[in-house]
Parts: sequence; structure tokens; C-alpha cells
Amino acid sequence: MKNDSEFLEPRLVAVDSYYLSIINDRIQDLSNDAESLAMALSAISTDDDTSKGVIVAVRSALLANSELATILSKQMDGLILLPKLEVTDHE
Repeated sequence: MKNDSEFLEPRLVAVDSYYLSIINDRIQDLSNDAESLAMALSAISTDDDTSKGVIVAVRSALLANSELATILSKQMDGLILLPKLEVTDHE
């Protein structure tokens, strides 16, 4: 399956900063949830090496996703804080 970015041509779009901040809040929620789930996995105690390995792998993936979401949120902050531009219609 191809990524949408492979089909879309670069273009300017008008997006309300309030809408971007709502999206950013959801991204932060995902980051927090992934981190909380990773920490919850730390509470699981097992003597089985395979289970330990699975817990470590899932915990690592959750922490990586949390970090990625944090980076994405910072990028969204940059978009939200861009200065307002006036666009004129050239028709």
C-alpha cells in the first residue's frame, strides 16, 4: 500500500491554528498513553525468559512511540506558532 504523500503534490493549505492545537493535544495524549502503558508493563513480574523478552520488546516499542509522538508534537507546536499570513486571491 502506497503512502498518501506519494500521491499528493506539495501545496499550500489554510489550516486554523485552533484545529492544529486540537490535533496536537491528541498527539500528546497518545504519547502519554504509550508511556503509561510501558510503565505498567514494568509492574509485571515473571520468571519465564520468553515472557520477559516479550514484555521488554513491547515496552521498548511503546516508549519509542511515545518519543516519536513527543517529537511530532514539538513539530506541531512549530506549525501552530507560525505567523499569520494574509493570502490574496489572484483569480
